[in-house]
Amino acid sequence: MDNRGIEWAKKIQAIAQAGLTYSKDSYDLERFKELRELSVEMMSAYSGLDIEQVAGLFANETGYCTPKVDVRAVVFQEDRLLLVKEIQDGGWSLPGGWADVGYSPKEVAVKEVKEESGYDVRPIRLLAVLDRSKHPHPPLAYHVYKLFILCELTGGTATTSIETSGIGFFAREELPPLSTDRITQSQLDMIFKEAFQPSPEIPLD
Repeated sequence: MDNRGIEWAKKIQAIAQAGLTYSKDSYDLERFKELRELSVEMMSAYSGLDIEQVAGLFANETGYCTPKVDVRAVVFQEDRLLLVKEIQDGGWSLPGGWADVGYSPKEVAVKEVKEESGYDVRPIRLLAVLDRSKHPHPPLAYHVYKLFILCELTGGTATTSIETSGIGFFAREELPPLSTDRITQSQLDMIFKEAFQPSPEIPLD
């Protein structure tokens, strides 16, 4: 995959979507439609996905194009970090997922931990806000901001879900294979540091 081409396609799609939202002139609207079609063709060419698949997930939104929000809960048991094993790819990740409409970031963190691990938590503080595209994740059609929220374990019992097949607490030196779509080694290194020796300012990378 050519990550630069994917990023170009995403930017063209955002411009086209904004134009379709705010333009009134029929000629301009036609041009923005063509621009969106071009962005879909580019994404398909650079990612290897079928045109229909790209159109379904990449160019199906209306309104001004904004980043999606991925909320991840950071939960420690002493110095061991809670991770869940993703059924989708078999890798391990922090509990979390897309932010839900009607929920605050803290509420999303609590809900995702309960649903994916069975544990109850209390949110404490924001650890970091990261731009996914600036980290070594596999390319994605969407532009994503990742919120990491430190939570205190308060109860519950380890329970798998329709999304997870394993649950565990891991020391920094014994981390399992990661679901790199969701979390990277460098991000976990940052999380261990920020949880126990926080920087004066929240990381915003």
